[in-house]
Amino acid sequence: MRIALIGPTHPYKGGIAQHTTELAHRLAERGHEVVIESWSEQYPARLYPGQARVSEPEMEPFGATSYPLSWRRPDGWLRLGRRLRHTVDAVVLVVVTPVQAPAYLAILAGLRGVGGRRGRARRGSRAAAGTPTVLAGPTVLALCHNVLPHERSRIDVPLVRAVLRRASAVLVHTPAQAELAAELADVPVVTAEMAPHLWSSPTRRRPADAVLEPEGGGGETSRRLLFFGLVRPYKGLDVLLRALAAGPRDVRLTVAGEFWGDVAATESLIGELGLTDRVDLRAGYVDAADVPALFAAADALVLPYRAGTASQNVDLARLHGLPVIATTVGTLASSVRDGVDGLLVPPDETEALAEALRRLYAPGVLADLRAKVAPPDVPAAWARYLDVTLAALAGETEHRDGKVDR
Repeated sequence: MRIALIGPTHPYKGGIAQHTTELAHRLAERGHEVVIESWSEQYPARLYPGQARVSEPEMEPFGATSYPLSWRRPDGWLRLGRRLRHTVDAVVLVVVTPVQAPAYLAILAGLRGVGGRRGRARRGSRAAAGTPTVLAGPTVLALCHNVLPHERSRIDVPLVRAVLRRASAVLVHTPAQAELAAELADVPVVTAEMAPHLWSSPTRRRPADAVLEPEGGGGETSRRLLFFGLVRPYKGLDVLLRALAAGPRDVRLTVAGEFWGDVAATESLIGELGLTDRVDLRAGYVDAADVPALFAAADALVLPYRAGTASQNVDLARLHGLPVIATTVGTLASSVRDGVDGLLVPPDETEALAEALRRLYAPGVLADLRAKVAPPDVPAAWARYLDVTLAALAGETEHRDGKVDR
């Protein structure tokens, strides 16, 4: 199958760019002809308060990559769609942000032909029978890491709805996101659990049959916790800081990640809570080469999310042999086994999180949790993910009314 992935890749940083890149490699390894059509400029700098690019690849770049898209050049959006209409069998449209909806809609218009309108069905359309209209052009799979942003504006829903309803199918990573996608668009929605793609070795990608071994050890603990990744309000760092102040007095915290906005408010809270000497604040994007040392110095990773869908950080912690303290949001409630390889608490509850910190450092608990941390089974996870993705690209998707579209 000839497949085009439209989405961010190197030099853009972060999990979505890494996932796009890894997906391209994995599809190619299965024998498909794959290209990535990416962005030279994703959106105006004022819309993203952080470092958008990295100088060194975080994983092996995908060779067949081009950068025809720019938010400054709308003419390139439609042109890309028209080109792909005649050169590929299927398109994976990586839905990153509603801000890019106009670009997606123009690409879809080019892919669909005249005006990109739905309703241009093949002869013998089943629309009258209540089943989805067959769309002209290549199959388009809208891959949504998050159907809607965690922090939303009023225009997000109509923008995302306009994109999804013009796709052939939608791929999401959790059942809750599948329900949300189904509410927005009357197209088939498929769910595939996110496969690991966050590697800690820069410029390298794990082979398809890689078996990961945890790097953490079971020796002396440092009484240091880790909060890792992009810092945004929904991730609950403020809750963790208050829990740290209320929990064991000899526990320290490293906060390593880029702040979505001003770091001053967090610094002020640290001072108010008397945590200046206990919190190591490393504001800024963490290069892949620096990740192993951060995890090696920690006893556990803490994910105090107020909301969320899934987090690759659980797999990253397991890769390094660390237990995870997390809230019961999204897939965290099922991916972390409470009392086995981590601890679970309700979201936005400071005292419950403080009690989890006390429990972690009770005699024997940390060592027991660490002993039961298992590394992610990457080959099996990607095999499942690709099976669902390729079935959707082949048009073998079950619509929510129970009918299978082929």
